[in-house]
Amino acid sequence: MAPTQSPQPNGRGPAADGLDSLLPDEADLMYEEELLRNPYSLRMWLRYLDARKNAPPLKRRLLYERALEKLPGSYKLWHAYLTERRQEVRDCGPSHPALEALNNVYERALVFQHKMPRIWLEYLEFLVEQRWVTRTRRAFDRCLMALPITQHARVWPAYLAFIGLRGIPAETAVRIYRRYLKLEPAHAEEAAGAGPRQPLRLAALVNDEGFRSLEGKSRHALWLELCEIITKHPDEVAGLNVDAILRAGIRRYASEVGRLWTSLADYYIRRGLFERARDVYEEGITSVTTVRDFTLVFDALAQFEEALVSAKVERAAGEEEGEEDKSMEDDDSDSDDFLLRDSGDDLDLRLARLEQLMERRPELLSSVVLRQNPHNVAEWHKRAKLFADDAARQVYCYTEAVRTVDPLRATGGRPASLWVAFARLYEAHGDLANARAVFERAAAAPHQYVDDLAGVWCEWIEMELRGKHYKRALSLARRATARPARPRSREEEKGLPVRERLYRSLRVWMLLVDLEESLGDVQSVCAAYEAALDLRVATPQLVLNYAAYLTEHKRWEDAFRAYERGVAVFKTYPHARDIWHAYLAAFVERYGGSRLERARDLFREAVAAAPPEERRPLYLQYAAYEEKHGLARNAMRVYAEALAAVPAADRRAVVDVYVARASEVYGIGKVREVYEAAIEAAPPHELPDADVRALCVRYAELERKLGEVDRARAIFVHGAALADPRRDAAYWEAWNAFEVRHGGEESFREMLRIKRSVAAAFSQTHYNSAVVDAIAERVPADEMAALEAALRAERPDQGTRVPGFVSAGVIQQQSAEGDEPAAAPANPEDIDLDDDDDEDEEDNIDDNAADVVVEQKTVPSEVFGSLAPPAPKRPKVDGGATAE
Repeated sequence: MAPTQSPQPNGRGPAADGLDSLLPDEADLMYEEELLRNPYSLRMWLRYLDARKNAPPLKRRLLYERALEKLPGSYKLWHAYLTERRQEVRDCGPSHPALEALNNVYERALVFQHKMPRIWLEYLEFLVEQRWVTRTRRAFDRCLMALPITQHARVWPAYLAFIGLRGIPAETAVRIYRRYLKLEPAHAEEAAGAGPRQPLRLAALVNDEGFRSLEGKSRHALWLELCEIITKHPDEVAGLNVDAILRAGIRRYASEVGRLWTSLADYYIRRGLFERARDVYEEGITSVTTVRDFTLVFDALAQFEEALVSAKVERAAGEEEGEEDKSMEDDDSDSDDFLLRDSGDDLDLRLARLEQLMERRPELLSSVVLRQNPHNVAEWHKRAKLFADDAARQVYCYTEAVRTVDPLRATGGRPASLWVAFARLYEAHGDLANARAVFERAAAAPHQYVDDLAGVWCEWIEMELRGKHYKRALSLARRATARPARPRSREEEKGLPVRERLYRSLRVWMLLVDLEESLGDVQSVCAAYEAALDLRVATPQLVLNYAAYLTEHKRWEDAFRAYERGVAVFKTYPHARDIWHAYLAAFVERYGGSRLERARDLFREAVAAAPPEERRPLYLQYAAYEEKHGLARNAMRVYAEALAAVPAADRRAVVDVYVARASEVYGIGKVREVYEAAIEAAPPHELPDADVRALCVRYAELERKLGEVDRARAIFVHGAALADPRRDAAYWEAWNAFEVRHGGEESFREMLRIKRSVAAAFSQTHYNSAVVDAIAERVPADEMAALEAALRAERPDQGTRVPGFVSAGVIQQQSAEGDEPAAAPANPEDIDLDDDDDEDEEDNIDDNAADVVVEQKTVPSEVFGSLAPPAPKRPKVDGGATAE
């Protein structure tokens, strides 16, 4: 029990104190008096309420009621009053009477403030917190009716949030969303996601072409969402044609075909229509065009069949154990329960169906690839190999292939290979009649290239040869190469079909001439070759075969005419190379030296027709022929012409042969001429520097063997200008070995001096090449070059054009009178080296020293052999004093 209150001094109890607190006190008299004079002053009421903000709630409530009685239309008073009342009841329970009292206050406020959305929203929020569904819904409706349409956008978010709470009836939510869509049609997507009729609304949105999702969802995403809903909740889509919806999506969205097929099958599985689901899977497998979609649908079908088999096996095991399968009575929507609804003892049938499905996978996959590209030739061949054990299916496959593949759009191979494989299939089974029929159709079918049709004819002929029908094969070859009645040019044939241009196919002509050589006579073979040459379809190999055939039959002149026709048709290299070589070899072998002039004409014609890089073997063959059947002088002339006509890269090889043959035929004198001509060759017939250095070394070695030490040294001096000591160490090593063996101290020092000079010259050239090039552009020729040119003009019979080079001094040709060969003049600019000079003065030789008298010797007659009479005594031209 609560303790009793003791009486107060004034004799009042607690109730009396509560009522006294509501009465105005001395501090309130000023406001009360002012309000008596002006009870409609809003400012005074607000000041009064602010001054009594610490007063008891009951007193402040009384003040608000008095103020609102005088000023019922004041938004400030109502809003402040309602806010304080909300703060007072925030901790009250759902059934507290203060909540209902506050609801009544809101209702009173809305009588005067029904156009104020803020008060409506606070009232609606307060009702939502109290969980009054019907009252809240009606309050929202009254709010929407009271406020203007421009203010509805502030109310509907709260209204939609209210119907999204747990416990709100679905039908209520649907009706509210229907009203909302009249205001905001673009928000139909939000309405579609609520209520039991969600699939219907989603379907309507998907079918609406003008709908645009505010959430950024595409029509594709909405389709997928609809498919997921109708497949997982088949009982809620009674008003929808699920099959039509999903098939429309399959036709429209090619990237999700596999997923949509599996969704449609899943819909029938959840409804327990297993056979219908299997038909959907089969239709999907036979209609998808990508491997990804095929894999998705096939795996789903395989999993479905495995689930059926597993369910049957489990039920059979349960029946054997005498247990009841309670899952058969469960009406759940799980897929396993649907699988168990199927009755019947068909386990073996299901196992066979699953096994057949796995065996059909390669065939089904091949069908997918061919649907993706029906003109894939390689895939048709792969498909035919899948039916290797079934000839009938192979025939059907090839029949469909040749009927489907377009030659202009074929990929992965030639369409003609399908016809050939088709015919070979019949041939392998011994049915040549049908094989010939296939080839006939192939020959009449359109082809993109002549070579495709030629391949068909060649395979047909080869088939007849394998069957030993030789006459039929030859007849086919002649039929394929039959020329049109009216000759046509290649320009006229550009727009004609392939079969009308077959007679120009080289492949068919090669097969025809082979058959003619094997089965025909000489006249028919020659006619075939001549026809090929007339049509200009022959190749160099065909010309060579024609000539070889005529040679075998001892028709030499006809063979040579064939060669002539070949070189007339193939005028340019490299096509004419083999024909010329075979022609020359055959002519030389046939006639040898009996028709010398004709052979020379052929060689000259062959050399003239050949480009420079192809002339070396012809020149060598020509020279060998002259050596064997002609004159040695002519052979030397041919070598000399070759040295000037072949490219720089081939001149070294020509020089090697030239030197060898000159040494064998004429002796050392001619060899010296050859070496000098090669070393001194002027542009454009000069040799590369590397070849010149090698020739200098060989020439010097030759002179050394002959005992001509000074001449060998002079040759080394001449070649030193082209040998950089930093790169061409072999040249200097050879010279060094020569000086060690045959030289003295002074000659060795001279070699070292030249080596240093050459190294400095190459170094200067390296660093100042840009300056030298600029000077060469401004100055056409230097003075030294002009002097050397004048000297050569005055003395054209001099053996060498290089200053300081020791000429052989041997001229093989006779003088005009036929007496003795002309003698080489002496060199007036020979340098005289003083043997008594000091070692320090060796590098400062006076170029104007007096000439040194050199002992004269006669050239030994053994050098020339029997080619020339003994030469008279003459002064020897030397490039410098000896070390003796």
